[in-house]
Amino acid sequence: MMNHTGRLMAAAVLTLGFVLQGEARKTSVPQPLPYGQVSLGSHSDLLWRVEKNLQRLEEEKYWPQNVFLTEEQSGDWPGDTEGRTILALTLDAQASGRSPRYLDEIIRRVQPHLNEKGYMGALHPGIAHEQQLSGNGWMLRGLCEYYMWKKDEGVRKVISSIVHNLFLPLTDKFAVYPIAPEDRVQGQGAESGNIVASRDGWALSTDVGCVFIGMEGLIHAYAILGDPDLKAPIETLIGRFLQVDLTGIKAQTHATLTACRGLLRYAELTGNRHLVQEAEARFRLYVENGMTENCENYNWFDRFDTWTEPCAIMDSYMLAVQLWQQTQKPEYLEWAELIYYNAICHTQRHNGGFGCDNCPGKAAGTMRLAVSAPEAHWCCTMRGGEGLSSAVHYTCFAAGKEVWMPFYHWGKYAAPVAKGVLGLEVEGNYPYGHPFANRVEVKVNSNSAGKVTLRLAAPSWMQDVRLSLNGMEVQARVEHGFVSLRRTFVQGDRLTLDFNLPVRVQAPLNAANTDARWRRVFAGPLMLGYDGKENVSLPDHPEWERGGETEWFVKGTGIKLTPVCHPCDSKVWEGTGYSKQILF
Repeated sequence: MMNHTGRLMAAAVLTLGFVLQGEARKTSVPQPLPYGQVSLGSHSDLLWRVEKNLQRLEEEKYWPQNVFLTEEQSGDWPGDTEGRTILALTLDAQASGRSPRYLDEIIRRVQPHLNEKGYMGALHPGIAHEQQLSGNGWMLRGLCEYYMWKKDEGVRKVISSIVHNLFLPLTDKFAVYPIAPEDRVQGQGAESGNIVASRDGWALSTDVGCVFIGMEGLIHAYAILGDPDLKAPIETLIGRFLQVDLTGIKAQTHATLTACRGLLRYAELTGNRHLVQEAEARFRLYVENGMTENCENYNWFDRFDTWTEPCAIMDSYMLAVQLWQQTQKPEYLEWAELIYYNAICHTQRHNGGFGCDNCPGKAAGTMRLAVSAPEAHWCCTMRGGEGLSSAVHYTCFAAGKEVWMPFYHWGKYAAPVAKGVLGLEVEGNYPYGHPFANRVEVKVNSNSAGKVTLRLAAPSWMQDVRLSLNGMEVQARVEHGFVSLRRTFVQGDRLTLDFNLPVRVQAPLNAANTDARWRRVFAGPLMLGYDGKENVSLPDHPEWERGGETEWFVKGTGIKLTPVCHPCDSKVWEGTGYSKQILF
């Protein structure tokens, strides 16, 4: 019988002929508000996390004289540290509203560090170096975001030199990138990958599939340059990616998710909806075979005894939101919120950086979540900046005369609607709530757009949803994950969303790496765990009592559960003895 991955490959081969030919009509999708139209308030945990990350990226390790690495220092990842740092600083700056201290100097130093052909790293005549393509992909991502922000023509020239002198000449090699399982070295790799084999003119990495990280950077560059010559390498890479048996080859989940974001970017550029469907299929595969029990990631598909990587976690979060944009399917927003609170907010460390965790389950021999690497300062700390900044970007969406609030973060929003603006202010205690009240309030500060449809998130774990307008209850029907109200809002209107977030007990995600008897516990989007040193068992039908804001008690047992999400707690670090039971 053909497995799920095999069906993906077959579908890709059958559809490739028309997936990459002809550009379908573009459709309107909800668009996130520009950073300048989102102002998170002082109570915002998200803004605080962005600011902590930005502070970390201004410490000595990330000063201009320390960012540009030799090939040896980078571990054979030219452009990787440099590109990720530029990307994080550029996005953190816009999300926080504060200019980074050293970003402009880092940008000034890019040109002198390029090789004679205008890209990062050594020249490899006749060889496609997978990690060099990946690292330059991050350089492209960082420079593209910086160009979109500052419109620096010197940066645009560097973007052009990288794609035309590194990627374009390798178009034919992209078609023969080794994807057969027997062509790849299996079971190797560390938290930073390395070149492990040569085959068919390729220098291949233990980060299996990382060439497709380069593809995403190339597609971003195409969005800026608009050069039709770039379609050949892009579409060759896409075609090859769609042929990969992700579980058979044990592809790196980070590379896979980044590639899927590339598919969605290209779909939006070309209007090609088939690429959205391909990304959806691979996200489903990732949830089934690549996501850990608290919504982090296994570093490779079907290698359950490894570790997690916030780079992939950020990709999974961004991909989930972008899939919702393209499809309006509410389950993607729910995945995004579960990833944000239980993965992103667990892996951010007390210094603002991001580190790796273990993968609880049978392969690791533990039901407890623990630290694997206190900080992956060479990659994940920077990608954490992109993930957190994206979370700011994704707080509010607009299209036509509709406004969506898919997530609740304290702040003010100026949503462009039709030819006007709907000004909103959001506050509330979601998702922690209170033992006796769960509420989000949305105040209308201005409206120059006339009649508007406002859609407020109501995920499936919200129960007993009640919507009031200026103190009067109105009909609250949940459709596609939102409660909606259409009217000509006026300044001073106040919408109140009341709800309950009952505790729920769920089965594990990954049947292959868990026991069918194990269970997970959630309150709203928050996964709950047990901090005690010895594992505990839950009653068959537990009853719950609420303690403080972050405490849930199993009635009659004395067992206290608290969220996996933490406020950058210093105990979540190496050598502290930290671990938390998340499987029961």
